[in-house]
Formats: sequence, structure tokens, C-alpha cells
Amino acid sequence: MFYTCLGILIRIISNSGLNVFQKILTSKGQSSSAINFYTYLGLSILGLGFIGTISFETIPLVLIMGLLGALGNYFIIKALSIGELSALAPINSYKPIVALFIGMIFLKEIPSIEALCGIILIITGTYFVLDIKSNINKKAIIYRFLALIFSASEAIVIKKIILMTGVSKSFALWAFAGLVFSFIFLLFSKHKPEIKSYKHQLLLILAVGIMQYSTNYVFSKMNVSYALALFQLSTLLSVFLGANIFHEKNIKRKLIGSAIMVIGAVIIILC
Repeated sequence: MFYTCLGILIRIISNSGLNVFQKILTSKGQSSSAINFYTYLGLSILGLGFIGTISFETIPLVLIMGLLGALGNYFIIKALSIGELSALAPINSYKPIVALFIGMIFLKEIPSIEALCGIILIITGTYFVLDIKSNINKKAIIYRFLALIFSASEAIVIKKIILMTGVSKSFALWAFAGLVFSFIFLLFSKHKPEIKSYKHQLLLILAVGIMQYSTNYVFSKMNVSYALALFQLSTLLSVFLGANIFHEKNIKRKLIGSAIMVIGAVIIILC
């Protein structure tokens, strides 16, 4: 339980950090497709030592995972390029709901009543975090919801591959599959595939690597829907970072839901 909780904490911190680096790179004029591709490229290099051999039956799942992951990351970056970090982060709280239903079908993961209550509390808290009176870019919201659907679906496939290959190998497969599809997206992009800030691109690669590896570890220990619900605590950190780094407003109102979200997280852990 200790290492699982540590993995959740590491994932929460790294996820908020990578969103910051993504937004910084887009603010410098680097295209979403270029950010996506170079991130997967760096992670593929890091994953070379884990790849090994894979069975034929794993290949279709790996390709599906790569497509879903590349699409999810692309739309997250697109959303951050035109929207506020603190406003978009709470939308991700609906990911556990999507994963819950998909997981029930493909992984036979049936949630307990207590866990459902915890998920509901975390999602309820996001209504307090999200400032519904603020002027939020509608395109950014659409992009964020698309990213949510793709990434929630990807999470189920990742769990399936983890069960078949293990935590480390599934990480390497995730990186290589994402590289293939992000390269295809890059070919169709109208923007030059240039890096605007090597420092922030490298920091992004590191943050995404830590985030994904810790995600895989947590997925190996608990139900996907439970894990994704707990990961939503990164929303609070994203709100704080958005206010302090990008000078986004209404920080107090966006933090009101923190107590509700923490209670929900505790319920999930204890159940």
C-alpha cells in the first residue's frame, strides 16, 4: 500500500508539471504536433532497455494504445495552447467515469459502492474548483474533452497490456507506439517541427516519463477507475501552478473543492 500511495503522489506531481511545460512550449510558438512527437521520441530512447520481445497477440493492443495515446496528448496540448491551465484541469475529473464503464466491459472491474461514492465526491469537488463564471475558450473545452475520452480509453488498454507484459515493458511499448502515431500526425502538420526551447522540451520528456511509469505501476496494483479518480487530485496542484506561473485568477474559489476531493480520495484508498 505504501508504494502504491507513493506512486499516486509521484503521478499527481509529475502530471501537473508536464502540463506546465506543455503550456510553456505552446506559448513559445512550438506546434502541438511537434511537442507531441519530440516527447514520444525522447521517451522511446529511454524505453530502449525495456522493450524485449512481444507476443503476436499483443501487437494489435499496442497499436490501439499508441493511437489513443497520441490523440489524447495532441488534444491536451491543443487545449492548453488556447485555454487556461487552472480552468481546463478540472475537466479531466470526468475521466474516471469514462474509464469505469469501459473497464467494466473489457477488464471486468466492478467497482464497490464505497469506491463509487469516492469517485462522486471527487467529481463533485471539481464543480467548486471550476469557475463557471469565467470566460473559458469553447474550443479549448472541446479539445480537452476529446483528450479525456482518448486518454481514458487508452488507460484501459494500458492496463490490459500491463497484465500481459509487465510495468516496464508496457511503458516501452507505450512510448514506441506513441512515437509511430505522433510522427504520422507530424507529417500532416502545417507547422515546422522545430523545438522552441530545448530545456523545457527535455523537462517535459522527463515529467511525462515519470508520470507514465508511475501510472503503469499504480494500474498494476489497483482498478483503473479507482486510480484515475485518485489522479484527479492533480487538479488542485494544476490550479495552484496556473495561478502562480501563468497568473490565472480566482485561485481561492478554485481551491474550495479541495476538501471534498481529498475526502473522496481517502474513501477510495480505504475501501
